[in-house]
Amino acid sequence: MVLNISKISGIGPYEVKSEPERDLYYKNQLVFLVMHRNTIEVRCDQMLSENLKAKYESVMESRYYGKGGIEIVLAGQLSPTEIEDLIRLSYNITQ
Repeated sequence: MVLNISKISGIGPYEVKSEPERDLYYKNQLVFLVMHRNTIEVRCDQMLSENLKAKYESVMESRYYGKGGIEIVLAGQLSPTEIEDLIRLSYNITQ
């Protein structure tokens, strides 16, 4: 699955900083999305995180955010629309 962040509605201005193994997407100097080759990491509240991890094997605790986010396998069980919704949520809750 290839994600094109610029095509997701509800995402405002952001900056991208590339590192060797990942791209970091920033809003107001805070990371709202970490994109690896096969996974993404987004911010979310702990209750949503626990629900998604219990429901899907392809969702796990974020390495970058810890309990403040989730890591999602892109070829996993979530639909592209669900992934876009989670990216939009992460963008919106990032101050």
